[in-house]
Amino acid sequence: MSIHQFMKKHYKHFNAATCVDAAQGWVDHLNGGGKMFITLAGAMSTAELGISLAEMIRTEKVHAISCTGANLEEDIYNLVAHTHYERLPHYRSLTKDDEAALYERGLNRVTDTCIPEDEAIRRIEHHILKLWKKAETENKRYFPHEFIYQLIASKELEPYFEIDPKNSWLMAAFEKKLPIFVPGWEDSTTANIFVSHIIKQDLKRFDTVKSGTEYMAALVAWYRQQKQPVGFFQIGGGIAGDFPICLVPLIRQDLKEECPLWSYFCQISDSTTSYGSYSGATPSEKITWGKLSPTTPSYIIESDATIVAPLIFQYVMEAAQKMPAKSRAQMTTSAL
Repeated sequence: MSIHQFMKKHYKHFNAATCVDAAQGWVDHLNGGGKMFITLAGAMSTAELGISLAEMIRTEKVHAISCTGANLEEDIYNLVAHTHYERLPHYRSLTKDDEAALYERGLNRVTDTCIPEDEAIRRIEHHILKLWKKAETENKRYFPHEFIYQLIASKELEPYFEIDPKNSWLMAAFEKKLPIFVPGWEDSTTANIFVSHIIKQDLKRFDTVKSGTEYMAALVAWYRQQKQPVGFFQIGGGIAGDFPICLVPLIRQDLKEECPLWSYFCQISDSTTSYGSYSGATPSEKITWGKLSPTTPSYIIESDATIVAPLIFQYVMEAAQKMPAKSRAQMTTSAL
């Protein structure tokens, strides 16, 4: 039995039923010629979401991504240092002394997984610094993800690959030339390293790396170019989702231009609605901000994204493969 069949058979109620509804809504959206925009918060790259997300990118089920700076860098960390990671299944019982011992060993803990300082973070630093210096010397400026794309294109990291590159969502995104938007990049280890080299005067200019407001302008330009309806699939909360969903009211209310609202919305989150919670806000609240319409297919899945997202991804890939040949041909034509 396929995942698609399994979910249709067993996921009948509550969050489980919403998973099926949201997955089928994604398939219907694609069948109608739509595109899908995904946002990645939390530690999805360290959770190795790339194993399923990369295939979604390669098969053109995902058309653009907004992610935190942490998710941008941590996919590369896993690519080059995977065998040096340590998993701590009993992390809940760690004492403060246990945590200090991990620090002394250069292991940065993310829930049950430790990212190795030297093999991951410092291994990348040398190579990315060369690209920053080159851009500064040439008086050129790039977005954070463009520097990562340059790093992949240089092939300098290939001798260090410790997983199959097909399981890296960034490798898939690079191959597909996928648009990536990284709001709040300064809240990342790589950005901390960049600042340290400014302070040490290895680098002279902060503006070699383009800013978040420039990312918003680029996102507006991308959205304006879309000829098909664009859906919004949000994993987690925070700036990765809050930043890009605002582009529609920016265009409609600040630029005073007509543009379509987001045509599909789904969020996987364990954040509950509370006083002033953006991450836990229901889709209906977004109607009041001019982001969604009352008729937009909208779903909230209150669950663990590391469990739910791969299931939905697999459902979408299997269901899309079952589309009649004529429908696939029509979809391809409408996307051109």
